[in-house]
Amino acid sequence: MLFQPLDSKGKCVGYYAENEFFFKEIPETADKTWYYSSSLKDREVEYARIYCGGKSLAEVCPDDLKPAWEQITKKLHAFLKSFKTSKLNLDDLCLYDIVPEFFLYEFSDTKNSITKHIFANFTRPKNHNFLVNVIKMITDIKQQNLNINIDPIKSKLMSVGGRNFIHRLQNGKPVCDYNPFGTITGRLTTMPNTFPILTLNKDFRGCLHPTQDWFLELDYNAAEIRTLLALTGIAQPRGDIHEWNRKHVYREQVTREEAKKRIFAWLYNPKSDDHLSNRAYDKELVKNKYWDGQNIVTEFDREIKDVDNHHALNYIIQSTTSDLVLSKALEIHEHLEDMESRIAFMMHDSIVIDLKNSERSAIIKLLQIFGNTRFGKYKVNLSLGKNFGDMKRVSL
Repeated sequence: MLFQPLDSKGKCVGYYAENEFFFKEIPETADKTWYYSSSLKDREVEYARIYCGGKSLAEVCPDDLKPAWEQITKKLHAFLKSFKTSKLNLDDLCLYDIVPEFFLYEFSDTKNSITKHIFANFTRPKNHNFLVNVIKMITDIKQQNLNINIDPIKSKLMSVGGRNFIHRLQNGKPVCDYNPFGTITGRLTTMPNTFPILTLNKDFRGCLHPTQDWFLELDYNAAEIRTLLALTGIAQPRGDIHEWNRKHVYREQVTREEAKKRIFAWLYNPKSDDHLSNRAYDKELVKNKYWDGQNIVTEFDREIKDVDNHHALNYIIQSTTSDLVLSKALEIHEHLEDMESRIAFMMHDSIVIDLKNSERSAIIKLLQIFGNTRFGKYKVNLSLGKNFGDMKRVSL
């Protein structure tokens, strides 16, 4: 049965289904809706927005409903503007308590009709359940305010970049709000007017402090190189992969730093004809395995459509690596469920944990979870710090 949550906040328990509003319990048969709400955390539900690849309601609205939906969204924007003018804090209020009931009915019923259209015209993605779990996790992360203190970076804020950063802090929410549909490969982006963790200048990282005692960062050693190696069927080197390349690929004729630059220059340039790199890493084998000349399907069942030859390999590697990190984040998130430590945020190929000092014995297990992948054991770099700008590499 189709239904729509009346608000995305977990504390706002209200639903629309079959021309009725429910404010206590959702009907047991309600199993299809537009998108995830925190109040649905423990339910198995199909999400239309995942079916349509993260497009907006306006983008997938059928032609016969577009005029109505455009009028409804205009009314909604007018309501939201008036709430902002009145200085109402929407984080503390439920939408169904502050908009007229007739509008709530009109909004929910039309949303239901668009959702019905999506389920009738789009195929269920194979990675639907994986994406549901990712969305649940990043929603949990979004509900955690960051501990921001600019005192350690005041001397760096006099530049134009520094002033722009302060402006973003003053006009945005102190949370990491990730968008799981922001890129074609599935790499996360951040929502506007929230903390820009994925584009944060290294000079400003010192403003981020744990709410517990430490930041613990888990980061793969050359993640995308390791993924390419794995997809070619070669076992993972135990040590530093750039040193491995220096010895086994480039025959000890270059330094580690030169090996690092050379392998990345070859990897991200489809026209590169580096003979030694080509011998060790079979790019064509990987590309032909996951790309049919038009579409990509990765090891994580993520489908990327209409891909040309120039982008195919990069998309395969980036998407596979991104989903690998997200899959490990899900395991860590579950492992920390009954602890005070938690995932603070994620940055591309790393996970940063807000670690309580009394729970530091969990580090070894977290290291094992992150390093033991479906592609073999990846080498993990471990860093600790009292703020994100003062992280120090440690070894266990």
